Amino acid sequence: MNLRGVASGLLIAALVVSGAAFCSGCRSADSGQNGGMLVIRDADSGAVYGKWALNEPGEFAIEFMHSVNQSPVRESFRTEDGLIRPVSVRFSSFGAGMRSDLEEGQILTQNGDYLFISGFTVSFKELFYIIRTVSDHLLLINDYTISLRELCGKTTHIAIRVE
Repeated sequence: MNLRGVASGLLIAALVVSGAAFCSGCRSADSGQNGGMLVIRDADSGAVYGKWALNEPGEFAIEFMHSVNQSPVRESFRTEDGLIRPVSVRFSSFGAGMRSDLEEGQILTQNGDYLFISGFTVSFKELFYIIRTVSDHLLLINDYTISLRELCGKTTHIAIRVE
């Protein structure tokens, strides 16, 4: 099973962010960073919702409430060489829609109230998420927390990539 199986099994909402004209905490491409830009686009139209400069390797996370299990999930990523590599998935309980098996090389650990899966070995050019109406998705990047519902709108399909 690949990471798509883990992401869909763990999360139900799946692939990342896009850019628009308004963005709290956005930085421009000439900000002196050398790791590229994390760009969030509308997955259908390609319209940009936001851009954030990244150092190499850049780090960001997407946090949301699992739509079936109703518990918080945080997917953490690192950008390297223009690709997005999953670092870990944090969640608080097993149950409906949540992952219960690991792929080769993956590790399940517990820290306090949270369970973590790490040891992912795949990279992606692009991640996709559906921003729902009931609970928000949050982008955590460069010490900012950005509401993707406010940035992109409800029931929006977004794509996140490094440019």
